[in-house]
Amino acid sequence: MPFRPLFGSGRIRTAGEQPAQPTTASWADSSVVFDRRRWACQEAELRWTAPHHVLVLTEEGATSQTSIRSDGKMVYEGQDRSGAITFVPAGVERLGAYRDVDLTYSALWIDPRSRAGDHLKDLPVLINKGDSVIGALLKALSSEICSGHIPDSAYMEHLIALITLRIRGFAHEPVPAPRHGSLGSRVVKRVRDYIDAHLDGDISLGDLADVAGVAPDSFARRFKVTTGCAPYAYVLEERIRRSEALLCETDAALSAIALTCGFSSQSHFTTTFKRLRGVTPRAYRSKVIPES
Repeated sequence: MPFRPLFGSGRIRTAGEQPAQPTTASWADSSVVFDRRRWACQEAELRWTAPHHVLVLTEEGATSQTSIRSDGKMVYEGQDRSGAITFVPAGVERLGAYRDVDLTYSALWIDPRSRAGDHLKDLPVLINKGDSVIGALLKALSSEICSGHIPDSAYMEHLIALITLRIRGFAHEPVPAPRHGSLGSRVVKRVRDYIDAHLDGDISLGDLADVAGVAPDSFARRFKVTTGCAPYAYVLEERIRRSEALLCETDAALSAIALTCGFSSQSHFTTTFKRLRGVTPRAYRSKVIPES
């Protein structure tokens, strides 16, 4: 299909374009959307404005020339290159000119009205910045999704929070000092009970923060101080623990156990179980119950 960003409106002119099909995933009622695709053409001109923030990682490839203007000013002139990070806030018009385009990119579109998007407001346009941390996070996310493994909402919210801190560093804005207070035992019990009751569904960081009565950013830090692991890591471990019990105590199919424990697919369950336990679920069941 012809190149067109997932959100927004404007004008795009290309020459010698090679059609490509995107890979997408979404969370929280599409307030966060992932988009990965290859874009190849001889030259392109773009005038575009989107209602969502967009964060882009150039995974592979390059351009021979890229020029970006915004708010009447030249904000970048050079080349797109592998590993480069771009951030464009919601509602900001950008005018781009590209030559000899052949690159693969991953993008996160974030609704500014969402919890995650609210923290990205009022940041400037950033084009082709280098940051190994953001690059590694987005590359890992892209690999997971392309393998058919869709992370849950809690993981995504935590990932976006980390990326937001890095982007604010680009913009030379002070990062709020972390508050390392712990959570009370009653609060932790409420959160654990909620996780246990909703383990077969999509548990978001915002949901857990609401249960605790704490702002999401503060909750993530305080939960880690209290329990020793991040919320999304704790949820994942609980999913694996429940799956271990089901593998030992029932003869349910692996696909059924995967869904019961909140994994997106049997493949996702198998990959995660092996990463955390060192063996596949089938091998684990065979070891515990040899006749299986």
